[in-house]
Amino acid sequence: MKHLKYNFIISALIWAAAPFAFAQQANVNLDWDPQKNTEKLVPYGGNVISPEVHDDHTITFRLKAPEAQKVELTGGPILLALKSKTNIPFVKDGEGLWSLTVGPVMPNIYVYRLLLDGVAIADPNNTLAGTSNQPAYSNVVVHDKKGAYYDALNVPHGNVTRHIYHSKVLNGEREMFVYTPPGYLPVKKYKVLYLLGGSGELASGWTLDGRANFIADNLLAEGKMLPTIIVMPNNQVIHRNDPKHLEKTYQLFEQELRKEIVPFVDSHYSTVKNRDGRAIAGLSMGGRHTQAVGFNALDLFSSFGILSAGDLEPEKLNPSFFNDPQVKSKVNYLLIGLGSGELDFVGKRSEATHKALEKIGVKHEYFIGGEGAHDWGTWRMLLHDKLLPNVWHIEPSSK
Repeated sequence: MKHLKYNFIISALIWAAAPFAFAQQANVNLDWDPQKNTEKLVPYGGNVISPEVHDDHTITFRLKAPEAQKVELTGGPILLALKSKTNIPFVKDGEGLWSLTVGPVMPNIYVYRLLLDGVAIADPNNTLAGTSNQPAYSNVVVHDKKGAYYDALNVPHGNVTRHIYHSKVLNGEREMFVYTPPGYLPVKKYKVLYLLGGSGELASGWTLDGRANFIADNLLAEGKMLPTIIVMPNNQVIHRNDPKHLEKTYQLFEQELRKEIVPFVDSHYSTVKNRDGRAIAGLSMGGRHTQAVGFNALDLFSSFGILSAGDLEPEKLNPSFFNDPQVKSKVNYLLIGLGSGELDFVGKRSEATHKALEKIGVKHEYFIGGEGAHDWGTWRMLLHDKLLPNVWHIEPSSK
């Protein structure tokens, strides 16, 4: 099987010893405060500074649009952080510059868009743009006094490799990203976490927005997780707006896992090639895939993470799992986790799955917490606080 592979080796950064600060959005280093305006320089290719993140955790957004009639801030994560249920309007000055200062908000990374006369757009002056299986968006990084658990810190870093492989199941070229921990040695055997994205996400989402590789680097440096290979495949197997998406996706993704993804990983990496060495987890639609497909693949996986997902009738979704008299001994670790701000969105599904597991006595962790809702703030937190430290039942070191 032919493949292309690109190694991205993240060099260590020494924050405290930096002799000077770079301008915001300069993209010189992997800065943990990239939108703090230190030199009053406009981003390359832009015409104003936006966003500008202040030390008091307030944010100023700007847009030069003299002909516009209305500009607003929109986006679920940023509006939730601001406790606003409606879009927030900008104010226009005599030069045609629209501006808005909001906050303070908790340090984190927030997705947002601008509404320009009713049209949602990415901030044209923000170099931290995101794209996936949906229209482009912007990220604003609200910094604290030091790097966060999801930042590139001065610790040993693992590698992220992009693989292109041919799928006979889906009749085309597909991609997956694979994280190997720092010091990876082919002579050792590593357990593998298969980490899935949600609707609208691509294989790159868990590294670009989820910061999974940096989270793992930092946990490993603290002795809080086992060295693990993290596989981030593309679990989009059919157009999300296909009228038969729900009917087709589970069967297709199970075939892709069994026939393409898992065999590829086991043949290219030094893995523990049994169910006790494999876990599967995902956010939103990836959580649904974990439940609908993973629970039916107990021959492949022994540990599971259902993030911001669940099912109202889990016994009907996975009858073989819930009717298996030996299932309690087949599940090593199972997390159902969601954000405190998404109880009305997926809360009932998560709770129903939790209660169904309780009913048959399957040990699992049911966690609701954090400041976020159905967003990357929640999923980064669940990966760092719950999934990676606990999936292999490794006790943290006393560092």
